[in-house]
Amino acid sequence: MVERSELVSYCDSLLDSPAFQDYCPNGLQVEGRTQIRRLITGVTASQALVDAAVAAGADLLLVHHGYFWRGESAPVTGIKQRRLKALLLNDLNLLAYHLPLDVHPQLGNNVQLAELMGWQILGGLEPGNPRSVGLHGELPEALAATDLAGQLAAALRREPLHIAGNNRPIKRIAWCTGAAQGYIDKAIALGVDAFVTGEVSEPTVHAARENGIHFFAAGHHATERYGVKALGEHLAERFGLEHEFIDIDNPV
Repeated sequence: MVERSELVSYCDSLLDSPAFQDYCPNGLQVEGRTQIRRLITGVTASQALVDAAVAAGADLLLVHHGYFWRGESAPVTGIKQRRLKALLLNDLNLLAYHLPLDVHPQLGNNVQLAELMGWQILGGLEPGNPRSVGLHGELPEALAATDLAGQLAAALRREPLHIAGNNRPIKRIAWCTGAAQGYIDKAIALGVDAFVTGEVSEPTVHAARENGIHFFAAGHHATERYGVKALGEHLAERFGLEHEFIDIDNPV
């Protein structure tokens, strides 16, 4: 068991969250009980995940996608009211880290995806930026695009969308988890053979085809399961907590 304030302070420091200009507040978003014994992690603080955390007897819910996003409607009505009501009535803490959890060099989504896939990390997708959200590197061996698609499907349990930019094998690769399809231009500038992210937009298809780069949309949720799970495991070991990762499937 650990004091909530100690746990939150540790996470803020570990992830260097004050250094980020983000689309949402990072850290403690909803305050619950002060003593933390059981930790539940998940990708997005949907109603289904909140309800599952309550049913699991959680003291704290840790997610990558929390609440209070920039530009969203301010009134506490509809799904926002129902989610917050469930947290508050059950005295359940909500802790969320967005960009800080994408870029962390050990626990971040992009590093964890590389570890899952066996990709060698060579550097950031944005050279010179110490907080580059994406990464680039190499596969252990050159693969046909269909083989890489098969590896992604097996590891992430979701068939990726593949846009073929050429018919050459893939060795050099760049990736950025989540909705980073706009970063394809950064991958093209690095001269890699393929770019992997979570989502796709209509212009991305043309960018891939016309620049001769393979593009894979492997799922926003699917590519971002692993950072929050790794952080939860780290916290459980450090503070002696009970931890469970709950995966609320999302096809996007």
